[in-house]
Amino acid sequence: MPIPSDLVSDLRPLGRTGISVSPLTLGTSGMGSGVEPGSQAERDAVELATAMLHGPAAVVDTSNVYGGGNSERILGLALRESGIAPGRQIVTKVDADPETGVFDRDRVLRSYDESLARLGVDRVSLLHLHDPYRIDFAEAMGPQGAVAGLLELRASGAVDAIGIAAGKVSVVGRYVESDCFDVLLTHNRFTLVERRATVLLEAARQREMGVFNAAPFGGSLLARGSASGGTYAYRPAPPELVERVRQLERICASHGIDLATAALQFSLRSPLVDSTVVGISRPERIADLEQRRAVQVPDEFWDAIDDLGVPPSVVED
Repeated sequence: MPIPSDLVSDLRPLGRTGISVSPLTLGTSGMGSGVEPGSQAERDAVELATAMLHGPAAVVDTSNVYGGGNSERILGLALRESGIAPGRQIVTKVDADPETGVFDRDRVLRSYDESLARLGVDRVSLLHLHDPYRIDFAEAMGPQGAVAGLLELRASGAVDAIGIAAGKVSVVGRYVESDCFDVLLTHNRFTLVERRATVLLEAARQREMGVFNAAPFGGSLLARGSASGGTYAYRPAPPELVERVRQLERICASHGIDLATAALQFSLRSPLVDSTVVGISRPERIADLEQRRAVQVPDEFWDAIDDLGVPPSVVED
């Protein structure tokens, strides 16, 4: 399948990595959860994975731990059945041992091997350290720590670039400042209603790191609106956040802009972000996201958003 012209025109470099990304990256955190091999649910998931691998996004994002390994397994099934379109790639993440919590050099190497086996590929170009919350920073950076494993993989050519992928700014910031990583992936902390990660993104930019910004909807709240009872960053939205969303909805209504479109484009338009990661659960969401990406949002809308001031942080790090 040829690369769509809109993808070619929108490719941009991912920091200093030499990897090219499109404005949108498709996420698979929910893919395959609880899915049994041979079931209709598995076939539906493979159909979704195939649509991702042949869609307009340059990158599909997964992890060793997503769906208990099923996300990678299903992507592997789709790869074997239908291949992958030119210009697309899968990136994944190494995770702590799900049973013991161990997250050292050896675990990083095993995690990567597990991912390659599930995907049925020889390598990936980008490999993230994922959610290193069970270990302290000194342990992670030690001679037998998780970071040593990633550095070893990069030095050997097993991967081209390594990233840090996590949410908590207080944790992630130390990894960014270590100057060991090529890429940052953050989530839920740089959105229409949350700017806690701004300083993190700026630090990454100063180092010429590539930047993925995930979860631009913060969960469901910015996708469904203030009356939905939606969550933000995996928790019920507090009253002050719901009120902020109501203010945004009034601005959206006055400019004829859908809230979800505004939330997506907030990330897409930021010079601090190379690619915005959105998890999807249905193939039709790919076209929906592309349509939202194409909406022309007037500068006056963003001026009105800026006039609200920086929102107070509601995410506890």
